Formats: sequence, C-alpha cells, structure tokens
Amino acid sequence: MNTDLHELELLLRSRFPIVVIETHEELRVLELFRRLTPQLGKAVLHWSATEGLVWSAASPRLEIDNGNSHNAQHMEPDKVLKHIKGVRQGSIFILKDFHPYLDEPLNVRLLREIALAHEANQHTVVLLSPSIKLPEELKRLCARFALSLPTYEKLRSLVEAEARTWSKEIGGKVKADKQALEQLVRNLQGLTTEDARRLARSAIYNDGAITHSDIAEVQQAKYRLLDMDGLLSFEYETAQFGEVGGLHNLKHWLGSRKKPFIEPDNRYGLKPPKGILLLGVQGGGKSLAAKAVAGAWGVPLLRLDFAALYNKFFGETERNLRDSLKMAEVMAPCVLWIDEIEKGIATDTHDSGTSRRVLGTLLTWMAERRDRVFLVATANDIQSLPPELIRKGRMDEIFFVDLPETTEREEIFRIHVEKRKQPVSNFNFAELARAAAGFSGSEIEQAVVAGLYAALADDRPLDNALILHEIGKTQPLSVVMAEKLRALREWAANRTVPAQGERSA
Repeated sequence: MNTDLHELELLLRSRFPIVVIETHEELRVLELFRRLTPQLGKAVLHWSATEGLVWSAASPRLEIDNGNSHNAQHMEPDKVLKHIKGVRQGSIFILKDFHPYLDEPLNVRLLREIALAHEANQHTVVLLSPSIKLPEELKRLCARFALSLPTYEKLRSLVEAEARTWSKEIGGKVKADKQALEQLVRNLQGLTTEDARRLARSAIYNDGAITHSDIAEVQQAKYRLLDMDGLLSFEYETAQFGEVGGLHNLKHWLGSRKKPFIEPDNRYGLKPPKGILLLGVQGGGKSLAAKAVAGAWGVPLLRLDFAALYNKFFGETERNLRDSLKMAEVMAPCVLWIDEIEKGIATDTHDSGTSRRVLGTLLTWMAERRDRVFLVATANDIQSLPPELIRKGRMDEIFFVDLPETTEREEIFRIHVEKRKQPVSNFNFAELARAAAGFSGSEIEQAVVAGLYAALADDRPLDNALILHEIGKTQPLSVVMAEKLRALREWAANRTVPAQGERSA
C-alpha cells in the first residue's frame, strides 16, 4: 500500500491533467486518495452515474461548488464535465465508470478542453473503471496508474489469516499440506488482494483443508477471472509423463528443470527455463508432451490459439497477442502452449505484414519477459518457421520428436491398453510393436481404439489378433509422406536434440 501511495502521489504532483486507473479494486483506490488528500491540499470529489458529484469524506471544503455536497445538476456526464471546466480552484475529480461515455464526441471534447487548460485550472481528472479504451484525442494527455499486486509473502499471510478465521468460526484446525500450501500461494500470484482472498477462502471452507486437490480448482477459477474471450484456453486435462511413451531425453531434460522453474534460485545466476520447441512428424506425441510438462510441474496449461488472434483491423491482431501474453504472465507460473506455431507466424506476402508484426511481438516478449511462463511450441513444418525463431537463444532447446522405435512402441501400446482398462496379460506387446513399425503414437492409439470397437461389436474381449488386424489396414504417415519425413530428419540431424535419445542403427 505504501508503495502505491508514493507512486500515486508522484504521479499527481507531476501534474498530468488526466490519470487513468483500470482496476476492479475501486475501494482500494479511493482509500489511497483519502490518505493522500491532506498532503495534496486540494479538494477531492467523486462522480458516479447514480450519485452525481459528491465530496470525498476527507476533502477540504474549498469554495468550488457553492458549498453543496450533492448537486442534482451534475448527474449527467456532459453536465459534470461542463461544471468541472467552469471551476476555478484546482481540484481532483474522480469519475467512476465513465468509460461508456467516452464514445460521445461532446464528452471527449470537454475532457480535452479541461486537460488543455490544466496550466490555468490545475485540475486532475481521474478516470476510474475496470476497463477503459481511450479515444485518440485523449491518449497523449493521460498518464496511467496501476495498483501493485500482492507479493508472495503477503499472499501467504492472507491464506494463513483466512485459515485462522475458519478455525475461529468452526472451532477446528485447518489441515494443510506444506507443499500444497506453497503451491496454492504460487497460483494466487497475479490476482488482486480481494480476488486472492475469495479463492483462498473457497479452498479452505470447502473441506477445512488445503490439499493438492484444491490447486486445480483455484487455477480454473483464476483463469475464469481473467476472462480472455477465447484467445487463451485453459486446458483442464493435463497429462502426466507416465502417459507419454518414449521421449526419454525430453523427460530427463524437463525433470532437471522443474525445480529451477517452480522455485527459482538466484545464488548461481541461473534464470528459470524459458521454453522449448518440439519439432516432428504429425501424431508423434508433441501435443501430449506439451500437456505433460504442465501436469508434471503442477502448473496451469494455457493454449494460445493463433486463429482466434487474427483480426481484419490493422493493429488488432498484435494487440490481441500482447493481451494474451500479458494474461499468461498473470497466470504465472504456467506453461503456455502454442500448437503448430508455424501456422501463425509463417511469413506471408499476402497478409499486409501482419505475420511479420506478430512474429516481432512474440520475439520481443520472449526476450524481455521476466515472469515464469514456460513456452512450449510445437511445429510440423520446419520450412515455414522463420529463422529468427529457431536460432539458439530464443528457446532453451529444440527437440526433434521422431517416430517411436520398437521398445517405445511396446510402451505406447501398453499405456493405451491399460488406459482402456484391458488386462495386459491378454497381449503380446512385442508382437504388436514389430507389426506397427513406422507407426506414430497417435496411429498406435487409433489401432487400439479401432480394435476395441471391433471387440465390442463382436461381443468378445480385445486381443492381439484384433489390433493386428487394424494395424494391417492402416497405411501410416511414414509411408504416405516418406519423402517429407526423410527431409525433416535430415534437417534435424545436426540442428536439434533427439527427444527419444540417440536412435539405434
């Protein structure tokens, strides 16, 4: 609070004519102004569409409104602006939820005239709303102020205070798993104090305990509060590494970087890992691996849909991307998954440079971000990726996800058979793996699924024969797209790290 108080006072003393504050914490902002009023020596008045223009409780009663504490003539937006324009003594006017009225040319012009006359009238107009889109006429006359978000330590104190309140009300003690408590506090970061308090209270009052089962609910509730309008989707089902067959190099790499990401340690000058690019054939398990990172690390998984970003209006696509990346930072620590990234940033001479600007926005964010957002990008077509993205330093590592080898195919068959609650003793996984040479992970899964459908249709148990029959009917992508796969492997040979490990001869 003291930092916010200092920053706001500096901003007001810098004599900007209009101060914009976008927040849902209206009461917190009003409290800051109440505490600042004695130092500023100015009258402070509030306006809302329901109450008109009223004095702040702590404001000195300067002669600016004929002594009236409430004036019905000042209820309408244009009338209050005309009144402010006519006041001769420098004052602070806080206009609450004024954003709908910024579409009116008259109101915009009145605000502009008040701001342009600042040297004479010394007024400060504060636009206080949850969201404000400024007209071009006002942008250069405004300064923005943002409330600080609570620190980790403050959030932990907040959760502990809610636990004590529950104990007093119920008469018991909150059961708390230490690791779950720390994870809960980390997932509350990026929220306002009141939003964090409500989510913490919900987690505790649900069952009088703080456990790992609360984390997913808090993550989902936090995402809903951000309301990204479909630009970022929250992936509710995140896989564990046990559901991903093979990819042993990738698993080891991620395992060694989990702790530095979740619990950064600056003693050795190491920064949290930034992200990886997964390159490979379709159906090779890249998307499942992206989900598994979030599941194994116990953090939210956000998926960025490039198709939803693009907008026909100039500059809107880049703004959508910036907003999405900003929201990902609010969700930190998290994993941000961009599937088939080449489709969103491949250079195209027919899109008026939008793809190039999107790429520039993404690269700038990748270079400058400080929040713990781990980027997992997947790609099928390396030829479409711009060289700026894949050069060393943009990502921590580039992994090539090849088709699974024999032992990996056995593991994948076993995973999908167990996932569908089939007794593993009924299967010869080595035989299935040999028959499915050249199959991707998704093609193996479909063979198991198709075999199970056939088993249900014939009212018989699933066995090797049914799966082998489905394998025999399938023409894998490694055959259909053999030339493309060969070219991809040749490109990746000396430029990427094999996700599976070194392949046998």
